[in-house]
Amino acid sequence: MFPSRFMPCPDCGESLERSAAASHRCTRDRELDYQMFRLRHEVDSFDERLAAYLSSSTGRFEVWLAARRVRTRTP
Repeated sequence: MFPSRFMPCPDCGESLERSAAASHRCTRDRELDYQMFRLRHEVDSFDERLAAYLSSSTGRFEVWLAARRVRTRTP
């Protein structure tokens, strides 16, 4: 099997020629996009996990406590 001339940057995912990898500098926007891409499954499941937590006994207590603090807060 022949090795590829290109490899992805581990920080931003950009496809780099092996010989140019040492001089590569990631842009902040590309790094953030790549991080969001890597976390896409967690981002997609956030609403479901939040709903499950809020329906648990601990979550219901947190909701009750937050509502109580709002009601008893003195301006």
